[in-house]
Amino acid sequence: MTMTTTTSAISPVRSAGRVLLHGGTVVALIVLIAFFFAMRPDVFLTFVNVKNILFQISILAIIAGAQTVVMVVGDFDLSVGATSSLAGAVSASMMLNGTPTEMAILSGLGVGLLVGLVNGLLIAYVNLSAFVATLATMTSVVGLAYLVTAGTTLFNLPTGFNYLGQGRLLNIPLPVYIAIVISVVLWAVLQFTTTGRRWHAIGGNVEVSRLSGVNVRFARMLAFAIAGLISALGGILLAARLGSASAVQGSDNMMFSVAAVFLGMTVIKSGAANLGGTMVGVAIIGVMSNGLNILGVNSYVQQVVTGAIIIAAVTLSSLRTRRR
Repeated sequence: MTMTTTTSAISPVRSAGRVLLHGGTVVALIVLIAFFFAMRPDVFLTFVNVKNILFQISILAIIAGAQTVVMVVGDFDLSVGATSSLAGAVSASMMLNGTPTEMAILSGLGVGLLVGLVNGLLIAYVNLSAFVATLATMTSVVGLAYLVTAGTTLFNLPTGFNYLGQGRLLNIPLPVYIAIVISVVLWAVLQFTTTGRRWHAIGGNVEVSRLSGVNVRFARMLAFAIAGLISALGGILLAARLGSASAVQGSDNMMFSVAAVFLGMTVIKSGAANLGGTMVGVAIIGVMSNGLNILGVNSYVQQVVTGAIIIAAVTLSSLRTRRR
């Protein structure tokens, strides 16, 4: 009788643990929304504020999507934030020097692609660790961004360029639509293409993928190249949204993108990086930041809370990996 009672008492605890491990991120998002709505029902879930949240997280969603591609392969990229800053700075500098807007944007995207290719070559072909290679790249890219901007903030960008980040369609900011399109495309690539399946296979087991005939080196390099390109797009949109560009503008997105991917790993049973989960992680970061701002919480406290969320995300991901 005692053993039966004890087992019955433990079962709900185990069930709660499974829910936390298997869907903790979704539960956390629902709890956050409910909490901030209860605290400020007059503001939090209004159309204006929901639109603000989507606007705030649109750039992060793009860069987190880039980070997801790399982490699906089993690597990570510390340079996504710096790459986005450099791309925005290059485009802004060229436009201020008289280059047509379209050509400046393409040049910024090309810079991001080049940084991604350098990362991919160092990691896939030179066999450097992702941490060492992307840390070195990040440092160099930040230096290049300072050189491009001469250590200042670049203002007075063309109106047509700024419209990309500030324009609206049906009263919804354009970056929101762009983030949705990029996310859907990446999701489709990861789920339904041969390249996506190869990336997932490499992330699961590099040696088995190699023995199965997958060109592991090229696939890893391609993942970093795409991540660099998408990060550059995020940086260009951020410059358009702010109407300015600087060497460090968006550097926080590296940390937030990693946090979003780790949070998203708890959404699916395998505990692997996945785009749908990453977007849930992005939503958590956006809801938390917006809610704390509405409540008037000090920005330094917000940094502490963000750090705690990253720790929780990594811990949940680690627990999921052990269970698997």
